[in-house]
Amino acid sequence: MERIGTQAALARLNGWSAVEGRDAIRKVFEFEDFNAAWGFMSRVAVKADKVDHHPEWFNVYNKVDVTLATHDADGVTQKDVDLASFMDAIA
Repeated sequence: MERIGTQAALARLNGWSAVEGRDAIRKVFEFEDFNAAWGFMSRVAVKADKVDHHPEWFNVYNKVDVTLATHDADGVTQKDVDLASFMDAIA
């Protein structure tokens, strides 16, 4: 998969930011409570497994901190933009 780079990805997404020191994008999603955050993660997990592209993420109570990069490409690719767009659509 060909890298598109952080800046190209950010131009296509809303609310995502660059990760300092690497070609990756990041967003923190905030939900009403833990159950809603976990539900979001469950829906993303099903999609991620289906497209074989898995996020780096961290969850505490109602927040899910997501970082996306395509490890095989050592940077941001269309796979990351697609998964980020999916996350935005269901959040």
